[in-house]
Amino acid sequence: MKVVIQRVSSSSVKINEEIKGKIEIGFLILAGFEEADNDEDLEWLSSKIINLRIFSDSEGKMNLSIKEVNGDILLISQFTLHALTKKGNRPSYIKAARPETAIPLYEKFILLLEKDLGKKIETGEFGADMKVELVNDGPVTIVIDSKNRE
Repeated sequence: MKVVIQRVSSSSVKINEEIKGKIEIGFLILAGFEEADNDEDLEWLSSKIINLRIFSDSEGKMNLSIKEVNGDILLISQFTLHALTKKGNRPSYIKAARPETAIPLYEKFILLLEKDLGKKIETGEFGADMKVELVNDGPVTIVIDSKNRE
């Protein structure tokens, strides 16, 4: 599983010109699932995200977690995170999980993030054509792959 975490001062997602999810301070998370992902990947990533200390403290150092700043999360599914671009110019998405695998993983991930954060998170809609807006704060953008836990 791959995630792109962007620290934002605001973010929203529209589907058919209607706002589906909207947050202020927090994380916009783009999540891509692969066939080999399992509950362990979800649990590890949820914990890592919630405890990631990338918000500024009173001295301006990135030292606070999303819980410590009472931030929110907007989670967007994005299979293109698993694009393979080694050959040719058209990306291959063969590593991305099929919907019958990815949707249950996405739904479990939502529940885990809500449990670990201690409140409801905002989401897009799996498989929908979404328009995502954000104000990247910093900018701070972090990529984490659950299969590469360095």
